[in-house]
Amino acid sequence: MKQYSIINLFVMAVLLFSVTSCTSTGNKENAAGETESTATTKEITNPLTSWNESTNKTDIINYVKAVTDKNSNDFIPVADRIAVFDNDGTCMSEHPMYFQLYFVIDRVKELAPQHPDWKNIQPFKSVLENDMKALA
Repeated sequence: MKQYSIINLFVMAVLLFSVTSCTSTGNKENAAGETESTATTKEITNPLTSWNESTNKTDIINYVKAVTDKNSNDFIPVADRIAVFDNDGTCMSEHPMYFQLYFVIDRVKELAPQHPDWKNIQPFKSVLENDMKALA
């Protein structure tokens, strides 16, 4: 199996749980009239639709397929799958920004044409000039 960086492993773990947790449970009556529980897995036909076609995308999808296929040598039982989500810096860059801030920055840039005065008003001015130091 290919060697992966900690970030790639983090992304793969997130995808692993996203892909394998798409289940629905229900009850089904069998021939004897007894109720039995059923679980079905929803097939994802086009994972990572917002990603460009790339080696990274292909590698991640192949990894998730390998570790979730019971016939694969790389299969990981559900009970042994672990995902870690944190913002303490262990899985982030040296100067991280929260995802909500990325959203706000993108949204300000998207709405700026409707608000020309933002070019001169802080914090909008810093966002529009990509001046993250002033924004901070």
